[in-house]
Amino acid sequence: MNINTKDYAISENKLIKIDSFSTKYEGKLEKEKGLKLFNELLIKLQDLQALLYADSSKALLVVLQAMDAAGKDSTIRNVFGPINPQGCKVVSFKGPNSVELLHDFLWRIHQNVPRKGHIGVFNRSHYEDVLIVKVKNLAPEKTIKQRYNHINAFESMLNDEGTRIVKFFLHISKDYQKEQLQERLDIPEKLWKFTMSDIQERARWDEYQHAYETMFEKCSSPKNPWYIVPAERKWFRNLLVAQVLVETLESMDLKYPAAQVDPKQIVIP
Repeated sequence: MNINTKDYAISENKLIKIDSFSTKYEGKLEKEKGLKLFNELLIKLQDLQALLYADSSKALLVVLQAMDAAGKDSTIRNVFGPINPQGCKVVSFKGPNSVELLHDFLWRIHQNVPRKGHIGVFNRSHYEDVLIVKVKNLAPEKTIKQRYNHINAFESMLNDEGTRIVKFFLHISKDYQKEQLQERLDIPEKLWKFTMSDIQERARWDEYQHAYETMFEKCSSPKNPWYIVPAERKWFRNLLVAQVLVETLESMDLKYPAAQVDPKQIVIP
């Protein structure tokens, strides 16, 4: 029983309300069957990554955005951990440093776009410049409005140059975030993850939800869709992300390079 991934996709610019999307999977697929399907998808993903690497004419960029404690790190570990690290790079974007601030907001992003044959995973991304920058008023409203267009043009250019982009928003509720943050306080091995900024950002929950809604409205397209992933059932979160990745790679018309020799004519001494 495969998931209909289109049910979770936003592939056109339209106004949506995030709270109309469930944060928990409520379908008929049972967890045991879902875990089995996930393991099967991981095998396919490994094979497709090897094909992408061999083909070397295209690349795949995966964007992960979410509120704090939604499970971005866990998703990366579970979905991308099993694949060959030679062909996959994870980049985490925090606040820009002094050098990056001397350039346009996409400068540091473009440097980390995956090269052909590779998968790139962005843990946060260029969208921070229309999310946290918008919520905290770190740039004029006119500048932020322009950035939606800049982002769309940037992603369109990447598409034209052979880089497919898949964007995931890991969707959780405010109550679930509270549980996850409390877990960081309660479990010694997770305490290092907690900072007071978690509380400060949480206080702006509604502002961030609105910023995400505007982002979906301005930056969704058939070529570069957003997937709103119900992330409170971790097994389903991983499954949905893996299936979207497999479907995307399968649609990229990847081929192994033509053989340079006739194996029947080769005798290895």
